[in-house]
Amino acid sequence: MEEKSPDTLEKIKQAAMEEFSDKGFLGASLRQIVKKAGVTTGAFYGYFSSKEALFASIVEPHAAALMGKFMEAQTSFAELPEEQQPDHMGVESSDCVHWMVDYICRHREPVKLLLTRSEGTSYEHFVHNMVEIEVEYTMKYMDVLRRLGRDIPELDAQMCHIIASGMFNGIFEIVVHDMPEDRALRYVDQLRDFYTAGWMKIMGQ
Repeated sequence: MEEKSPDTLEKIKQAAMEEFSDKGFLGASLRQIVKKAGVTTGAFYGYFSSKEALFASIVEPHAAALMGKFMEAQTSFAELPEEQQPDHMGVESSDCVHWMVDYICRHREPVKLLLTRSEGTSYEHFVHNMVEIEVEYTMKYMDVLRRLGRDIPELDAQMCHIIASGMFNGIFEIVVHDMPEDRALRYVDQLRDFYTAGWMKIMGQ
């Protein structure tokens, strides 16, 4: 059996990055990836079991990092004593968004694959899943505010989903277009200000 080489693995991943970036997962040709990498198809299968396994090897570390940080922000806020949550509203999420912008700017190409080229893989609903989590925790927070005596109007999960989806797609739109990091941070701050003001209006605050 041929011994696996780190150099060969890197060549395969680099060729895959180019092919996936150009054509997306569904349009990418395994034959072209192998050809660009300068390896045989047989050698490729010594490293990866499929085209999707190859795609996952590139994007999974970044999906895990982004989702992990996002979940950390959500849970750390939810675990605060209820009476402290209103004063912390927006602090954890702001730190999280700034971290994500910085992370994406340092790993632009693989994160672009995750966000824009993953149709046909288990990652194609990555942003949708993040939105669903945001909705879940938003609904919980509104319940906290009601328990604290705030007069919060009823807002169903579908409306929360529409708002959260617009926000997250806006954030990721800003950072996947090769925008300089300082401008991306400025734009996401403005975007968050816009949505925060909207939430305050809806909640009658």
